[in-house]
Amino acid sequence: METDNHKKLQAFFKQEYQILTQYVNGRIRANTQRDAEDIIQDVALKLFSGADRYAPIQNVAGFVYRSIKNKIVDVMRKNGRNPRMESIEEAQVPEFAQSLNFSNAGETDAQMEKKLVTAIHQLKPMYRDIILAIDFEGYSYREIAEETGIPEGTLMSQRHRAIAQLYKKMEIEILSK
Repeated sequence: METDNHKKLQAFFKQEYQILTQYVNGRIRANTQRDAEDIIQDVALKLFSGADRYAPIQNVAGFVYRSIKNKIVDVMRKNGRNPRMESIEEAQVPEFAQSLNFSNAGETDAQMEKKLVTAIHQLKPMYRDIILAIDFEGYSYREIAEETGIPEGTLMSQRHRAIAQLYKKMEIEILSK
């Protein structure tokens, strides 16, 4: 006898399998030992085997995508890669730089953006992670707080300090030019 969760998951995977494959391929960039379908199959097996234990799933897509994202992070960590740094997509860097009002001081936008990515990479891990999670991965403070147990106010303070350090690093870059 199939539960409601099992039926929802089955319908979602049947309808969205190709899109899930594209999503995983875009995240792993073919640099891992596993391919997208292996990851999706592992996640599907885990979700279907535990479907009876979950509370009723309201947002199936969010539930599945979060599970897949967590699996990708696990796979990347096993391969010694930093999944957070790889979450920086080239298209997002100009928007982030603009939101911080960084001027290019005679450099091309591409040069400034490269320096910004380097500066993000050089931040302390907790500062780097909060910048990447909020500004590049689209998490809300509430989501991070629920996942980590760190209060939202603390997360906001960490991001504020991280941005201040980015300004300082970028100022040094511009002055040393």
